[in-house]
Amino acid sequence: MDKHVNSISARLSLRKPQKESLEILSDLVDVIELGRYDSHTLVSDLDKVKSLYRSVTDFEREFPSLCFALATGVGKTRLMGAFISYLFLSKGIKNFFVLAPNLTIYNKLIQDFTPNTSKYVFKGIAEFTTTLPVIITGENYEDNIGNRNQYSLFNDEIHINIFNISKINSEMRGGKTPRIKRLSEYIGESYFGYLASLPDLVLLMDESHRYRASAGIKVLNELKPILGLELTATPQVESGSRTIPFKNVIYSYPLYKAMEDGFVKEPAVATRENFDASQYTEDQLEELKLEDGILVHEETKVELEVYARQNHKPIVKPFVLVVAQDTNHASKLMDLIQSDSFFEGRYRNKAITVHSNQSGQEKDETIQELMNLEDPASETEIVIHVNMLKEGWDVTNLYTIIPLRAANSKTLVEQSIGRGLRLPYGKRTGVKAVDRLTIIAHDRFQIIVDEANNPNSIIRNGVYIGKDIAKDRMKVITSAPKLEQNVVQQVQAEVSKLTTNSTNYTKPVKTDDVKSVYELAQKKLQTYEYLPSSKHLMSIDIKRQLVEEVRSEYLVNQFDLFPEQTNALVEQVIEALVEQTAQHNIDIPRIIVQPVGELTWGYHDFNLETSSVRLQPVDEHILIQHLRTHDREILQRKGSQAVEDRLEDNLVAALIDYSDISYDDHAELLYKLSNQMVAHLQSYLPDENAVQNVLQYNRVRLAELIHAQMKNHYYEAAASYEVQVNKGFTTFKSISYTTLLAEGIRSFRQPVEDKSRIRSMVFGGFIKCLYAEQKFDSDSERQFAVICENDPNVEKWFKPLAEHFKIYYDHSKIYEPDFVVETKNSKFICEVKKEKEIEDKTVQAKARAVTKWCSHATKHERDNGGKEWSYLLIPHSDIHENMTIDGLKSRYLYRD
Repeated sequence: MDKHVNSISARLSLRKPQKESLEILSDLVDVIELGRYDSHTLVSDLDKVKSLYRSVTDFEREFPSLCFALATGVGKTRLMGAFISYLFLSKGIKNFFVLAPNLTIYNKLIQDFTPNTSKYVFKGIAEFTTTLPVIITGENYEDNIGNRNQYSLFNDEIHINIFNISKINSEMRGGKTPRIKRLSEYIGESYFGYLASLPDLVLLMDESHRYRASAGIKVLNELKPILGLELTATPQVESGSRTIPFKNVIYSYPLYKAMEDGFVKEPAVATRENFDASQYTEDQLEELKLEDGILVHEETKVELEVYARQNHKPIVKPFVLVVAQDTNHASKLMDLIQSDSFFEGRYRNKAITVHSNQSGQEKDETIQELMNLEDPASETEIVIHVNMLKEGWDVTNLYTIIPLRAANSKTLVEQSIGRGLRLPYGKRTGVKAVDRLTIIAHDRFQIIVDEANNPNSIIRNGVYIGKDIAKDRMKVITSAPKLEQNVVQQVQAEVSKLTTNSTNYTKPVKTDDVKSVYELAQKKLQTYEYLPSSKHLMSIDIKRQLVEEVRSEYLVNQFDLFPEQTNALVEQVIEALVEQTAQHNIDIPRIIVQPVGELTWGYHDFNLETSSVRLQPVDEHILIQHLRTHDREILQRKGSQAVEDRLEDNLVAALIDYSDISYDDHAELLYKLSNQMVAHLQSYLPDENAVQNVLQYNRVRLAELIHAQMKNHYYEAAASYEVQVNKGFTTFKSISYTTLLAEGIRSFRQPVEDKSRIRSMVFGGFIKCLYAEQKFDSDSERQFAVICENDPNVEKWFKPLAEHFKIYYDHSKIYEPDFVVETKNSKFICEVKKEKEIEDKTVQAKARAVTKWCSHATKHERDNGGKEWSYLLIPHSDIHENMTIDGLKSRYLYRD
């Protein structure tokens, strides 16, 4: 091991994950070439890194950049100090650019890199005592303090530039140039240009997940650093509902490891015993969560004081973090907390609000109060924030979080709790209340618990990436329709003949030329899907139109020296395309059924059946469950709940949330049925309080029961229905699959021993399939593909995509078939299901919808010289390779 690693680890008292990260950096700089990069060098270095660290698949930048993913509370800023110390002492590197994602972290980094502060990152590094690092910031870089000759003899001065990416982003709005890139009168160039000219600039990015796609981060490629080191607790980017993991994680120390090693608090989630949050209105639920959060907070405060007095430690005063939806919501919450009704006004002067709309003195006072939160003399016990207190807000006395805005479970588990994981005494105490962070999540309790129990959850497991542990490597396989290959081959063969026998081809025609024309022709072909079938493409007029459209667009951006050759090539491609489309396509019509004339709907009057209802009141204890250890604790809660003016209003309010119920049209029936339910509850419960309790805890459940009975009395009528076919066929597109790199493409005839892995496999070797490769959800589907390939009566088949069908069931849900098969005389939609699922209500609803679609599709086909459509619903237990499609039809043709 590098001697500098052990020396720095000892002098900085690095923890295990920090030391392991430093060891990897020492290995890394011995492998890659630290210097100016061209594309060849970058690829070469990536290959070297990938051979040692299989979790890295891409640098994701125009320079070597690698991510160290360390859980919150482990010490990422101290690790930055270790990285800089090592690169200076071991490699003589003197220039560093430290990037912060926002003002909070920016100010924190400046403080932590400033000598004689409590968290100074170089404390113990003697070399930085005699010659202090020069700290250049966004406020002083124009003073020319960074432009010094570091490379003169005996000069060991290092420069650490600390900048705020959010400020650079704001300066770039409207296409402006950021200040750092503007000309400096002191150095004759921009400071940015000066940095980019340095031969040894290393870029360190704190909380790098926050600015991967920002305009400012794109500018960083122009800095041309020799190395990028990224640090974050969440190595992923959120894009809508998708989570995109980093491709350059070289080391990770996830939250579950930090918990096991005792570096952070244990997160727990709290709700009430037997609680059903869906029975409450939003306002009622928020007030309830706030009250229960204060109950947990008060008990934690007592536990912390008792521990401190018994162990002669400083007293830690905890506070509560309330996460609001927006500034208006925050103001509403503050009004509630300051009201007399909220714990008799005891928290009126103990709450502050933090949000981006604050400015001037108000903002300064709030920030000062935040900085003082760890002081036991601070009066603040509740902080309401709107998406402002994110990474970099380092406090150790946050013990209770009350999230009152919508957030997915992964975000709640991985990010929201990150603000409260740091331990006030630096290590666990053994007292649960002192070592615990509690999330008040009545409405998200089970979701968060389930996410924490997920084997892939960072609380339960996560992925630890070190030098000896590698992930399975994946690769992408793109399967183009066989139609494309057939067209290209046919055109190349014909062009080859004409080249020697015709004057139309005076220069060689490359495969890329054919593919370019084909791709454009395929795109144009989509505008002709309105035709009754693909056979109509063979019309001379249609082919002439296609040739003209493709040729015109193909020539738009190029000067053609060989127009006759281009015309001939386009004609050949169109001729082959329409011919092959008719042969290697299964025409799937797009069918729309819509009502004609006035549509009437509603519910017939009826009496509610309530004999099965025997719900009982429930207690109101607060349940706290530790997410990692599953330990449970119970707190007694006292106090009353908000109630509706009338008992039946609980049910009516829940019923009108259904999209198929109109209050104006159905109010009389809704109140009648709700009154009947209330009367039933009153018939067996002891008093009105018990009835109210049951209604509050079960109102959605009871509303579901009422709504289910209402649906049995639903009516809908239209004057008539009209069937329209707006597409006669669909053009096929390429499909992309992922599979294990070591697996490759597997023969579809090869049995799969470990059937649990079949979804990760890609199969090939087909003759009749419209695609060269396919994926299957089960081995039964693979065997069905074998049946299709073996059956001499089958002409073609494939597994359709969502875009191929628009078959609706249950009003708005879309059915996606397993297989489409065309034989010499018929077309089939085929579904392979587990035998026990055949009679499932949803499966049967889909089957009825498909059968109706087949009826309409058959009529369209017969009107246009096509084939009959049928639906086969096949149990997986009867899929055997000796079967035929007609044999399966004789057993499993679905008839409604």
